[in-house]
Amino acid sequence: MSTTEIRPFRVDLSPKDLDDLRQRIGATRWPSKELVDDRSQGVQLTTLQELARYWATEYDLRRPESRLNALPQFTTEIDGINVHFIHVRSPHEDALPLIMTHGWPGSVVELLETVGPLTDPTSHGGTADDAFHLVLPSVPGYGFSGEPTELGWWAGRVAQAWPELMRRLGYTRYVAQGGDVGAAVTDAMGRQAAQGLIGIHTNLFVPALGGIMPTDTDQERAAAEQISVFRATGFGYFLEQATRPQTIGYALLDSPAALAAWMLDHDTDSYLKISEAFVHKQPAGNLTRDNILDNITVYWLTGTGASAARSYWESGQAQAKAAGQAPPPMALPFGFTTFPGEIWRTPRSWVEKAYPNVTYFNEVDKGGHFAAWEEPQLFSDELRAAFRSVR
Repeated sequence: MSTTEIRPFRVDLSPKDLDDLRQRIGATRWPSKELVDDRSQGVQLTTLQELARYWATEYDLRRPESRLNALPQFTTEIDGINVHFIHVRSPHEDALPLIMTHGWPGSVVELLETVGPLTDPTSHGGTADDAFHLVLPSVPGYGFSGEPTELGWWAGRVAQAWPELMRRLGYTRYVAQGGDVGAAVTDAMGRQAAQGLIGIHTNLFVPALGGIMPTDTDQERAAAEQISVFRATGFGYFLEQATRPQTIGYALLDSPAALAAWMLDHDTDSYLKISEAFVHKQPAGNLTRDNILDNITVYWLTGTGASAARSYWESGQAQAKAAGQAPPPMALPFGFTTFPGEIWRTPRSWVEKAYPNVTYFNEVDKGGHFAAWEEPQLFSDELRAAFRSVR
């Protein structure tokens, strides 16, 4: 069998594993209640206990299986890693191929609601000219992709694997999109300028994570202050995963409650929205209880909490080695969307300073860090607009 073969894939969850999950949730040892009235000490006890109750007693543990198996899934080996991906071809033959990369603590689950609007726009408020052939891979170490067994799988190496995946699928001209970790992968793809890649779009501004941005305008100062607050009060998960992923990995593989808490404690906007969904049953857009638990359940049943955390360590190591060196320039068409609930609101001036060929920039009025998940229609509209100039 050729190692480059593309093989059909279906999720097949074990009843034994589902029973074990319920038992572990029920056996959770809970800490005492936090001593503050906000999230400043971490995920609040009321939020996590309600999540655990719903997870163990009302949520359909097979829901991720049925949702994923409703879409065409495949695996193929690239650079020694078995890569899982969803591949949905548009009914419109002239559709533009798009590879979209998820982030942490996400997975392909966070992108599922965009499949319809992106591949079948005529049924979702668009025209045939807006259509995409969609490829949604699972980053190595996440979800149903294989875990790296050697060092070196940072965002830049994933960025080398994705063009090979597109080549195997027969796509010679395509675009790429990503948020969070997926934004780092997509940014690297653009800088590596793989053959066939004609443009990228991100919804997290990667250059701000590794460099000092100007603070000459009110918008720039506000964005810099948001980043400063995040580093001072919300950076715990990032620092732990970038320096000691194995240490937190033991809890993530042993306790469903610990895994859920770790995944919820990402940024203030998304945490408050998710907490509202569980405590008051008031979801923000598609950040519903079931959708949130689909994602957490995939992490638990694939046992990828530790391997996903290691991706931060890998990128941290790569950044340390490249310290003081300017990143490779990127001349490809670049699109960016600022969502108001993101960790910081990126000003256009920063985008234009970092990317010489900004072909699309927009600020929208709703959505946060998990933009594709929370507001899939709005997110899809943004991608249609961003890539219109390169079709």
